[in-house]
Amino acid sequence: MIRTAHVLRSITCAAALLVPAIVASAETLHFKAELKGASEVPAKDSPGTGTLTATLDTTTNEFKYHVEYSGLTGPVVAAHFHGPAVAGANARPTVPVKISPIASPIDGTATLTPEQIKDLEDGKWYFNLHTSANPSGEVRGQVQKSEE
Repeated sequence: MIRTAHVLRSITCAAALLVPAIVASAETLHFKAELKGASEVPAKDSPGTGTLTATLDTTTNEFKYHVEYSGLTGPVVAAHFHGPAVAGANARPTVPVKISPIASPIDGTATLTPEQIKDLEDGKWYFNLHTSANPSGEVRGQVQKSEE
């Protein structure tokens, strides 16, 4: 009986020490992008600009993003995160914006796969806003890690 109580006490102490270590490994990563026509491939002469801020919860893989833009040649007809691609290269859409109509500001969430997370953390994603006048994209920004 004494031995069982000692074992249970040891397990309880070990668990108490382990829980903070697990919680401490959870992290929120921050990302940002400046959207402009000059970043399109090929570059666009657009008066439009925008900003993207985002967070990634490394425990749940939940990616939350906020986009604000203005000055585009017309309404946004599509918006996507593309990757994997370094700045100056094009890639297929990875995470589409699923709202209609697409208007500033845009807020959304997505659950990312481990491969998507690696590409995002490596700076191989960009965000693109498409208009009727610029169906391949009017403004674009490479998504990079930020302090906040």
